[in-house]
Amino acid sequence: MNTIKMGFSQKDITPSDSIQTVGFGRQDEWSRGILNPLHAQISIWQSADEMGCLAAIDHIGFSKQHSDSLRDEIGNLLSVSREKVMLCFTHSHSAPNDSSAPEYFQFVSTQVKSGVAEALQNMDYVYAAWGNAYTDIGLNRRSGCDTVDKRIGILEVRGAKDEELKLILLRLSVHNNVLKADNYRISPDFFGTVRDVLQAKYDCPVMVTQGASGNIAPKYFQSELLPPDASDSRFIRSETALNDMARAVLLQTEPVIASLEPRPLKTISMYSRNITLFADVPSYEQAAAIAKEAAEACGIDGTLWLREVQRLLQNKTDVQEEEIEVQYLFLDTFCLCGVANEIMCEFALDVSRLLQNEFFYFGGYTNGCTGYFPTEEEFDMGGYEVYWSMLFYFMHHGRVFPLQRNSASELIRFVADHALGSNLDRL
Repeated sequence: MNTIKMGFSQKDITPSDSIQTVGFGRQDEWSRGILNPLHAQISIWQSADEMGCLAAIDHIGFSKQHSDSLRDEIGNLLSVSREKVMLCFTHSHSAPNDSSAPEYFQFVSTQVKSGVAEALQNMDYVYAAWGNAYTDIGLNRRSGCDTVDKRIGILEVRGAKDEELKLILLRLSVHNNVLKADNYRISPDFFGTVRDVLQAKYDCPVMVTQGASGNIAPKYFQSELLPPDASDSRFIRSETALNDMARAVLLQTEPVIASLEPRPLKTISMYSRNITLFADVPSYEQAAAIAKEAAEACGIDGTLWLREVQRLLQNKTDVQEEEIEVQYLFLDTFCLCGVANEIMCEFALDVSRLLQNEFFYFGGYTNGCTGYFPTEEEFDMGGYEVYWSMLFYFMHHGRVFPLQRNSASELIRFVADHALGSNLDRL
């Protein structure tokens, strides 16, 4: 007998007025109208002894403080702990800055909590099936590097009684910034277009979550600029780039969805494990060299960052630490796993390989966004993902430098070790 229930709702979280955005490091971040509305999507999963909430929110990623506050409020509504609530941010670069607009954060929180109440009202017994499609819409930002997580994870959910489609959930691992720094309109970027295209095809809600895309840029982009993450011949400038990305997703997922055969779920499990990692504070000479390089390469102003580095050094602080929450949502062998960092695609590929589970999806932008987390190879190369982005995002992430070089291997092993059914200690 099937004992798993699921409820779903979707709420509009589009700001009503011009608001500061976050994602491009521009001097002027004020929005200028709406391109497409933003949404928060809420799914609640329940078995006889477990309840968990998975929400996908059109935003670059709240601060950890705001994320945990909202998770606690949702937990109170569901009478569960924080670790039973997973917030997956789509990582749109054309959404409001929650840190500079507390009233917007409160608005989103109210809408999400209303969505939780609605999802609870439409809980129903469900069957599910999952599979992988494979896509080429993401390209590694490093010219000459072909490593990409091409999987589109697909979870199809149907009513247990009538087999009606209740939800299609996708896991994509591509940076959600088809729109570049010359776009000032509010938008969910191509994730929103993917939802619209698939919802029109299947006449059911479509939920899209973000994967390990810290070093994966969209193949198509819509901009008059030549941005640093789309600056070579591999990338395609297009006035219809949002639709180009969405049509490719539909083309690649359609045959897989048609082949799926939903069946009763046996188990659901949602839990968290924490690991503490460390970041060095650079010498002032090293910091000055990085700031000069960032200014010359990307026009980034590192004045405030240099000031913070100097303050830390004067206070004899040479190491900063970050406690990283790794959260898991298992539906039988299908697993969404995430951290708040912008992890690289290699993280997801390595964990899936270690666990020998192609349906284990390790991703970033989960319960917040705390900056790029490079692999050892990326760490050695430096550049935007390693150093330069810290110059204007440090104030949101709580540290001034990337996590230490060996942190990537530590996290990958930690994630695999704490996954349900892991047999790594016997390998």
